Amino acid sequence: MNDKEIVELYTSRNESAIKETAAGYGGYIHRIVGGILRDPSDSEECENDVYNILWNSIPPEKPMSFKAFLGKVARNAAFDRYWYNNAEKRGGRMDIVLSELGDCVPSGESVERAAELKELAGYINEYLRGLDKRKRQVFVRRYWYCDGIKVIAERFGYSESKVKSMLMRMRAGLRKYLERQGIAV
Repeated sequence: MNDKEIVELYTSRNESAIKETAAGYGGYIHRIVGGILRDPSDSEECENDVYNILWNSIPPEKPMSFKAFLGKVARNAAFDRYWYNNAEKRGGRMDIVLSELGDCVPSGESVERAAELKELAGYINEYLRGLDKRKRQVFVRRYWYCDGIKVIAERFGYSESKVKSMLMRMRAGLRKYLERQGIAV
C-alpha cells in the first residue's frame, strides 16, 4: 500500500491504517525510537504512542510526505519519552549529543523564538544541502537519529576518530555559516 492510500485510511478513520503503517514503516519507527531511547520496553511503548499520535493527528493534518511526517512524529515522541524519563537525571547520552550542537546553534527556550527557530531550521537545511552526500548522512545519523559515534563509524566504514573529526568540522562550518546569515550563536 502506498503512502497516499495509508493517509486516506487515516482520513476515513479506518483502523487498518495502523496495521498498514506498522507493515510498511514499523522498522523505520523502531530504528528512530530505539536510537533515541535505547531501552526495549520504553521503545515499544513509544512505538505504540506513535500510532496513537498518528491516529489523532490525521486528520486534521494531511501530510505531503507521510514518511517524513511519520519520522518527525516518531522522533518527537521518543524525545518526549526521553525527557520524561530523565527529568531528574542529567548527564545522559542525549545530553551529550545535543550539547555537541549547543556551541553552534542558539538556544531556543522562549516561545517568542518560534519563528526564529523555523528560520534557523531553514538555514541548517541549506547548510546541509551544501555538504557532500556522505558528510550530510553522517551529520543526520548523529543529530537526527542520535546514532553513536561507533555505530556511524561502522555504518560508513570510517574510524571513530574520523567520524569525530568530521562532526567537529561540520559543527564549526555550521557555526560559521549561521554567523554569516546573521544568526547570533
